[in-house]
Amino acid sequence: MRHVAIIGGGIAGPATALALRKAGIDATVYEAYPTPADGIGGTLALAPNGMAALEIIGTADAVKSVAQPSSRMVMTVASRKRMELPVLSDTGPLFVVRRADLYRTLHDEAVRQGITIEYGKRLVGVEHTTAVFDDGSRAGFDVLVGADGIHSTVRRLIDPNAPGPKWTGMLGLEGLSPHAVPEDPQTMVFAYGRRGYYLYWPAAGGGTTWGANLPYHRPLTLLQAREISTEEWMRKLGDTYGDDVPGADLIRHTPPESLQVMGALYIMPSVPHWHRDRMVLVGDAAHAPSNSSGQGASLSIESAIQLARCLRDIEDVQQAFATYERLRRARVEKIAARASKINHSKTPGPVAQTLMPILMPLMVKTVMNPERTMGPEQRYRIQWDAPATRDPLLVEV
Repeated sequence: MRHVAIIGGGIAGPATALALRKAGIDATVYEAYPTPADGIGGTLALAPNGMAALEIIGTADAVKSVAQPSSRMVMTVASRKRMELPVLSDTGPLFVVRRADLYRTLHDEAVRQGITIEYGKRLVGVEHTTAVFDDGSRAGFDVLVGADGIHSTVRRLIDPNAPGPKWTGMLGLEGLSPHAVPEDPQTMVFAYGRRGYYLYWPAAGGGTTWGANLPYHRPLTLLQAREISTEEWMRKLGDTYGDDVPGADLIRHTPPESLQVMGALYIMPSVPHWHRDRMVLVGDAAHAPSNSSGQGASLSIESAIQLARCLRDIEDVQQAFATYERLRRARVEKIAARASKINHSKTPGPVAQTLMPILMPLMVKTVMNPERTMGPEQRYRIQWDAPATRDPLLVEV
């Protein structure tokens, strides 16, 4: 293994390059956009398993320095019912971080370690072991990794019939309101409002950060969403959350300039083929659970590390890819299935809205057992120093 070409310079791309460098494998990252993605994206949560994965590639401390811990979760329904959500007591908190800060941390560490990142390189095709870009340039590779996100080009090259992302029926928006909520600094509140779902938490510098999963009549790209005026978005948010507490105050006091519009929220169906020839998928290109999972970024980083581990330990590329898929597929699809169920509850019909205040407390006491639902997810740890071929997940039960 001499050289790996990584398509995509977001989160999974630099994470894969760092893991490969740790495995002693050279990689170059090719990013389609002409400049780095500084300042782009909203906020995400890194679960304890994601932080453990960042430890392996040496970026956990840097991420913690720009993140906010969240150790307590509360659910509210229609501004009436308030329930403490059970959490695992021994895994550590979630870390809430702006996507731009996570991106910058991974990008800076990759550059510090001498990893090359080339911009303005949009992949249009592959000829045997040569990547072809839209500017006419080419790059040879031993392995090509598709870390190019939910609208992956590499996924289509591997399988022209591969499914595309499925729209959730919602758009993502986020803002910072000076309106303070009476919550502990490490509390995140998941609020089922009268007409839409939103979440909020005390901001580290004061005020309240909020995120909305806004029901909408059609999907919008980031570009399309930003063509609509901020004033129009604020009006739509007011119409949707204006009868909620504290949703109405959060929206009303949010300065328009702090509003971020992220466009349509998607979820990936199961992707039948993760690899072909010398191409392989990682991160959202292979598995993008709904944001309801709280695991999207964590799973991407885990997969980057497991792929590097398999390429390090298994000389035959096809066998390495197959082993990587066996290590990852069942885990990511189980988490995606859990998140999909939650996602359906974010856009409830009239009957479901009526029943939610009654059913949610019962579900918290029964279905939402933290050990059963979150234990296997958050306690997962990759044994980097152990040979991939001896991973316990490969043992037939």
